[in-house]
Amino acid sequence: MTSSPKSPTVAQKQATPALDLPNAIRSETTGTWAHDTMSRRVNAEILERTYQDNREQFEQWPEVLQKFNKLRSELQDAANVALTYPKEASSKEQQLEVEQWKEMLKPHVEAGETWLSSPWMVAEFYVYRRLMDCLGYWDESSRGYLYDPFYKQKRAGLESSTASAESVLSRVSQLPPTNDGLQVALSMPLLGNKMDLSLWPADANMNEDVFAGILEKAHENLLHDDSEAVAQHCAGLRENGGGMVDIIVDNAGFEVVTDLAAAQFLIDSKIAKTVTFQLKSHPTFVSDALEKDLETVDYYCALDPTKFPAAQSAGIKWKGYLASGQWKCVDNAFWVQGAPMWKMHSPLHDDLKTRCDLAIVKGDANYRRLLGDLEWELSSPFDQVVGAYFPCPVCALRMLKAEIGCGMAPEQTERASKEDANWMVNGRYGVVHFSK
Repeated sequence: MTSSPKSPTVAQKQATPALDLPNAIRSETTGTWAHDTMSRRVNAEILERTYQDNREQFEQWPEVLQKFNKLRSELQDAANVALTYPKEASSKEQQLEVEQWKEMLKPHVEAGETWLSSPWMVAEFYVYRRLMDCLGYWDESSRGYLYDPFYKQKRAGLESSTASAESVLSRVSQLPPTNDGLQVALSMPLLGNKMDLSLWPADANMNEDVFAGILEKAHENLLHDDSEAVAQHCAGLRENGGGMVDIIVDNAGFEVVTDLAAAQFLIDSKIAKTVTFQLKSHPTFVSDALEKDLETVDYYCALDPTKFPAAQSAGIKWKGYLASGQWKCVDNAFWVQGAPMWKMHSPLHDDLKTRCDLAIVKGDANYRRLLGDLEWELSSPFDQVVGAYFPCPVCALRMLKAEIGCGMAPEQTERASKEDANWMVNGRYGVVHFSK
């Protein structure tokens, strides 16, 4: 794995959305998904599950458990506990990341904002950053050094979904190198988001072909669909000998398998010469993928070919892509920070601008960052919100799991609201956005 160029403490001034920026989503309003997340869910569900999954380890690490319990006590009183800065780092490299967080938090800390009154995106990402401090994740003297508290859930999600993956992967090699083939290939990582481990328990029975039926209805619940425009752009890349495509990855487990499947299609169809996976630099949002979560490749290589022939064959092919450099893995601290994507630090921004022919942005948390987690009108054009600033052509694949969006026609959002009162948060509906 290679790391992206190191980010400076302060992002250079770059383009922003073309529209006036609305207010940030905060977590104070009872009855909203943001409020339920920050006032209850992160502590009562996510951190409680984290404790149960790591109980044996944590009880052997009293210094980690003490800090972990302090974080939980803060979140139990989220409306009254003010945000504080992260602890100072012991290395110059890690201190750079601390300074980036301090810069991001400064207006909210100085204003005395709490876990609920601060912007939701900042606070929610910061829960996981604080969890890393509890572990001593970057401290070589800590027993929590580089320890992933979500590994058990991610691994269970990977192992329990092999049958569904076999169904998907048996289809990938049969897809024609056409616009229709690409649209089907992109439907896989789009709907893979429905397997988000923070919403779908990792121990659910996935050893049956539950995905095929979902895949067949891939476009039925899309509230905006730029798949054809994406396909036309990719056709141009193929005609020019293939481009550089980046996938800004969301979740591990079954979902990353669908990312790998789409990346396989991009290489095999000659749309891409190289696919770069942009991965998280530390464990976050339970299921988000780190570089080591691409152990998926080795896991699939070792499957029994008499039971899972397509999956095992895919694993061998993927390993070849990595060995040849057709697939690359990079990480960057920016992907685990609660800043809008228009505040991307300059080395990462400049790399995407000069190198990348298409960035595929996966998942709900990444989508929220594309929009800055602001209260946009749902019909605000994606071109003016994201296309106005993003450094390269961008395709966003998202199943809706938060009360935020753009680029959706009123008749589509009205249809969804009539069909399902929870349409914005339950992952039933999705969007495919594209801007050059």
